[in-house]
Amino acid sequence: MALSSSCQKSTLPHPKNVIIMIGDGMGYNNVKAADCYFGMSSLSRFPITAAVATYYAGSGYDPAQAWSDPSYITKDHTESAAAATALATGYKTSLGTIGLSATGDTLMNLTEFAKKNGKATGVITSVPFSHATPAAFLVHNSSRSNYIRIAYDILFRTRADVVMGCGNPEYDDDGVALHDDWNYAGYVGDSVTWKTLKEGSGTVTEVMTADGGRRTVQDVNGDGIPDPWTVITSASDFKTLASGPTPARVLGCPEVYSTLQQARKMAGGESDDSPPFVTPFIATAPTLAEMTRGTVNVLDNNPSGFFLMVEGGAIDWANHGNQKGRMLEEMQGFRDAVDAVIAWVNANSSWDETLLIVTADHECGNLWGGEPFAPVVCNGNGNLPVLKYNSHDHTNSLVAVFAWGAGSTELLKAADETDPVRGVYIQNNEIPLTIFRLWDKN
Repeated sequence: MALSSSCQKSTLPHPKNVIIMIGDGMGYNNVKAADCYFGMSSLSRFPITAAVATYYAGSGYDPAQAWSDPSYITKDHTESAAAATALATGYKTSLGTIGLSATGDTLMNLTEFAKKNGKATGVITSVPFSHATPAAFLVHNSSRSNYIRIAYDILFRTRADVVMGCGNPEYDDDGVALHDDWNYAGYVGDSVTWKTLKEGSGTVTEVMTADGGRRTVQDVNGDGIPDPWTVITSASDFKTLASGPTPARVLGCPEVYSTLQQARKMAGGESDDSPPFVTPFIATAPTLAEMTRGTVNVLDNNPSGFFLMVEGGAIDWANHGNQKGRMLEEMQGFRDAVDAVIAWVNANSSWDETLLIVTADHECGNLWGGEPFAPVVCNGNGNLPVLKYNSHDHTNSLVAVFAWGAGSTELLKAADETDPVRGVYIQNNEIPLTIFRLWDKN
């Protein structure tokens, strides 16, 4: 998408704050299933809606084939690294690639662009913060699997004001402390780095790593002095962060390993086909909404505004596992986070200065009411709708985008393609291109 001319750009809205919320793996039928079970969400009130094509560089989407051949959408589908890179940078790229073009060039992402504009930045997720989607909004790497290096770069090479996500090596997926037997996969860097950061929270600007290296945190506010992370882990700390004075820079890593809730052990007879909330939640883990409220309370200290990405990452994990109840739990957690943002805008900002975009990186699970194209059938609130997963993997289906606030109508100007069922649609990379255009000062 080409930038408008100078005279045209002067008439565009220039949002002070931009918030992108990504339901990882959240297809149209995830949204509908949650509406069936819990009632209509606030997404139904968003004034701007369209469909989004999610395919990666070198692939494509054919609307006619997508609705005539059920096998078509199961081929050439994207994954979170390529899709999130498109959503963060404005460029489609190769599978597995974080923040790089298909030819290996480093791409500027929205958090970096926001910093160039003097804004605060935050990236939060319900899965490890070094996973593909949050990573694509922060760093650059040729492989999404390089967790330790990605974590190092997030912690020591970015200027993000807030990073929150799972991966705490001191706890298992049920939030049980592991003491000296850490559950370690490198989601937070190496063990030496994590221990030093946590024990020296708020003071450590330089740490040693297990490989003998030395890493220094970045200067976030431009005063020439490295700004240390304040590390929070307890649910009470996340709740406290939502109001009152805040640290300048926050790393939040809840006391749980891979997800806030989705990966906890099933109990009480729960199965993949059970309704939500059969197994009690982990009481020591914050909700995504609580993490969101705390993050905006930190970021809105910047008078120039902020950029925030919030990911409901475990929607995808539940879809991969074909877990109907866990999917609905994750959908409700994501919906609650959306409501938290809306409440913040209404109480502390306005829709004239804040742009909120809610979308997905791709669909996962090929979820329908039965075989592909069969509609999801509601059975009343509190009852599982008629649902069937037709895959354990991603698909090339269109997903939805919802927009509200300053500049939201600009998204529709990119909707120049039409799907016979979903209507007008845009490319995923046109979402950040629109934001870049709104924020461009030239």
